[in-house]
Amino acid sequence: MLEKLKEYEDLLGYKYPDAYLKVVELKLLDYDNWFLMGFEQLVNRRDELVKRYPKRNLIPFAGRYDSDDIACFEIGFGEKIFIVHDYATEGYERRQEFDDFWSWFISAIKELIGIE
Repeated sequence: MLEKLKEYEDLLGYKYPDAYLKVVELKLLDYDNWFLMGFEQLVNRRDELVKRYPKRNLIPFAGRYDSDDIACFEIGFGEKIFIVHDYATEGYERRQEFDDFWSWFISAIKELIGIE
């Protein structure tokens, strides 16, 4: 998957954060409520997001099993993570924000072990 992500970076004009690539490399993919999307899933989801939220340039990488929330990078915002409630009316999709991938990852792990 790392090779595909590197090629996709070039197509998007966005460099994935090293922290995200490290977690993908280690195959740390499922955190009970959250899961990292496979390559085809994230490409398909991005195509859908472009149609639903044309004013944003979201790059999804994780989803939740229990809701339509997804975690995304956004071109132009560096390493920030945006939790988006997918399928919400445009302008109402934004749920939460993290400064970087590790902040999001730690939150997902805390939720997994019940110390949120």
